[in-house]
Amino acid sequence: MSGNNSRRPRARTLLALGISASLALTATACGGSGTETGSEGEGEGKIVFWDNNGGVRTEVWKKIITRFEEENPEIDVEYVGIPIADVQSKYDTAIQGGGDSLPDVGMVGTAYLANMVAQGALDPVGDRIEEGPLKGKLVNGMVESVKAAGGEKDQMFTVPTSANQGVLWYRTDLFEAAGLEGPTSWENFYTAAEELTDRKNNRFGFTIRGGAGSVAQALEMMYAQSGVESFWNGDRTTVNAPENVKALEEYVSLYNKYTPKADLNNDFTKMVATFTGGEVGMLQHNLGSYTDHVKAFGEDGVDGLPMPPSSEGGPRTLVSNPVDGLGLFKSSGNKAAAWKFIEFAASAEMNSLWNESAGAIPAHTDAADDEWINKAKPTKAAMESLDDPNTKIVQLPYYLPDWNSISKADTEPNFQKLLLGRMTAKEFADDLAKRLNEAQAEWSEQKG
Repeated sequence: MSGNNSRRPRARTLLALGISASLALTATACGGSGTETGSEGEGEGKIVFWDNNGGVRTEVWKKIITRFEEENPEIDVEYVGIPIADVQSKYDTAIQGGGDSLPDVGMVGTAYLANMVAQGALDPVGDRIEEGPLKGKLVNGMVESVKAAGGEKDQMFTVPTSANQGVLWYRTDLFEAAGLEGPTSWENFYTAAEELTDRKNNRFGFTIRGGAGSVAQALEMMYAQSGVESFWNGDRTTVNAPENVKALEEYVSLYNKYTPKADLNNDFTKMVATFTGGEVGMLQHNLGSYTDHVKAFGEDGVDGLPMPPSSEGGPRTLVSNPVDGLGLFKSSGNKAAAWKFIEFAASAEMNSLWNESAGAIPAHTDAADDEWINKAKPTKAAMESLDDPNTKIVQLPYYLPDWNSISKADTEPNFQKLLLGRMTAKEFADDLAKRLNEAQAEWSEQKG
């Protein structure tokens, strides 16, 4: 790597941190900001709610709001739908504009949670949870992810509502015809990848993601196989730990041997289409593609399992997927009413309603026995694995300002080199680790 390239992460990090500091200072100078304390209010009147996926989730949120207002006629909820691509910049602009520009309640994902916490926009919600009906009712893995993503030790700044999870999808009909066991272990997975491949007839055991989004998916496969339980060992990443390098070698060895050659450039859309096209036995992707698989093969022709425990017989190690949640804004002048709405929206019935619509994993544990969950076996299995206290969640560093650029633009070209044999697994992992360690050091220095 050249000297200029090695300085780019630092420049980006300092720029991002500078912008955050500038926003906070500007807002304070204006006499109102996301850092204002606000007040509890009287528990009635109007509150404003921002949906972070407006248009897509508007209908289900309006149902929830209608139900809430029927049960709480003294509270009026104003719904504001924001397209998911615009939500982070919308929040930042509102923080800069002052407390009056922010909602009382908003959907906040872990991918941008740390930035909002750093700007003082959100109230901690842990004590409120402990004092109400949500106590002990939230999926353990999602609670861990929310705490880690906020960047403040043991503090919760959103009430988790839903999550996605990586799944091994497999064609049950092909497995049965070949007399193979499902991919409940990594040994079964690699055996099936080989046994289901017939290159002469354009049939493959697996399809790998080589294009956009490839690195995050590779990390899921690495940590799940290696059993390494944490992304960090002190202030150094475990990405290039020997166990992870070995797991990466095994994963990429599938390419162009038991996978199509065209996988090199596949993003998730093309990868899913390759699987649903009918020539591939297995796919690793999250729950979001479940409906595509059912349309292609029927409910009995496909199944999805959580990532198996590590090859060494250790615990199940799952890489954290983004978790959505409900944030209580510090500047709200009506926190009592806002919290009533959060508790209602996060309750078992409403949380189940929302997640059935979204095809995601509910955060409320009492939703686990609902009819739609029992019918959606992969979703139920994913929820159970997340709530299992023996499951280890490897928290990705969403709090790092450079995380997205490092895991995407900076590293995806290297993953393609790795698939093509132009880079070794160790070289790939060491390069990624170097970038991450630099970003972590800069973040730690900024935090003091």
